[in-house]
Amino acid sequence: MTLSSRDAALKRSRAYAHLRNCNLCPRLCGVNRYEKTGVCLVGTDVVVNVIAPHFGEEPCVQGHNGSGSVFFSMCNLRCSFCQNHDISHQKNGFNLSPEQLGEWFVKLQEVGSTHNINLITPEHVVPQVALAIMHARELGLTIPIIYNTSSYDSLASIELLDGLVDIYLPDFKVWEPSTSKRLLKAPDYAAAARESIKAMHAQVGDLCFTGDGIAKKGLLVRHLVMPGLEAESKKIMEFLAEMVSTDCFVNIMEQYHPDAHVGKSRRKTSGGKDKEAEEPGGSHDDVRYSDINRAVTNDEISSVRKAAEAAGLWRFCDPPGHDGFNI
Repeated sequence: MTLSSRDAALKRSRAYAHLRNCNLCPRLCGVNRYEKTGVCLVGTDVVVNVIAPHFGEEPCVQGHNGSGSVFFSMCNLRCSFCQNHDISHQKNGFNLSPEQLGEWFVKLQEVGSTHNINLITPEHVVPQVALAIMHARELGLTIPIIYNTSSYDSLASIELLDGLVDIYLPDFKVWEPSTSKRLLKAPDYAAAARESIKAMHAQVGDLCFTGDGIAKKGLLVRHLVMPGLEAESKKIMEFLAEMVSTDCFVNIMEQYHPDAHVGKSRRKTSGGKDKEAEEPGGSHDDVRYSDINRAVTNDEISSVRKAAEAAGLWRFCDPPGHDGFNI
C-alpha cells in the first residue's frame, strides 16, 4: 500500500492529535500523553520488550525466516490469565520514539530478512505505530505489516491504520460481558472486538498468500480455547461466519495454561476477609480463578472446532501435512 503525501500528512496530524487527547482504545482515557499516562501507563514513546525474528507464530506468518516481531510492553487489558504477563503487565523494556521504532522495522527487513513486521499487542500505542510505519516506508520498508491485537481496539484506531497495515491478526478472547469484566477487566470487550474485527475485514478482506504460502494480506483471527467456556467460543465462531466471512482464516488455539493470577493464593483484607468472594467457586476456594485453573481438554477443543465447521468456517490453521505451508 502506498499513501499519497497528502494522506500521509493527514495521518501524522491525526496521530499527534490522538496523543494529546488519547481516545484510540475503548478505555477513552482522554489524557495528554505528553504530560501523563492513562490505563496503559505508556506515554509518547513506546516501550518495547523484544525486537527479533520470531518463530512462534502461525506457519504462514513465520515462514522460513521468521516474523519480525516487536513485543510491546504493557497493554490496555488486564487479563487475569495473560500468557505473556511478564511483558504485558510489567513495564520491562526500552523506550523508542516513533522514528527509532521505524528504523528497527527496516533493520528487521534488511538484517533479519524477516517476512513481515509483526506488531504484538500494539493497541495502546497506535499513534506511535502509525508514525513509525510511515517513517519506515520512507526509509525503504516494503514487507507486510501485521497488527497483532487482543481486539480491544476502537474504530478510530482501525481508521488511522487504514493504508498502513497489510494483515490484521486479532485474538477474539471471550463473548459475554460478565466474563470479560471478570477475566479481562473490560466489560465492553466483546462489543469492541466485534466492531473492530468487522472494520479490519472491511479494509483488508480474507487472508491471501504469496506463491510459497506466506501470508501477504488479509484477516487472520485467533481464538484461545479456555476451560469451561466452549459456549462462548461457539458464539465467537458463529459471529465470524455470519458477520465477517465464512472464508475467514481462523486459528483455534489449544495452548492455554494457568498463568499470571490464575491459581495464585486468594488475597485477604487486613481483617482476614476474602477480597475476591465474588469469583466462581466461592470464598472457600484456596486459589484465585479456580474455574480456569486447568488446561483445556481435547473434548473442549474438538467441540469448538466442530462448532466452527457447523457455522460454515472452513479455513483453519492446521499443522501442514507436508514440508510447506497451508494455504
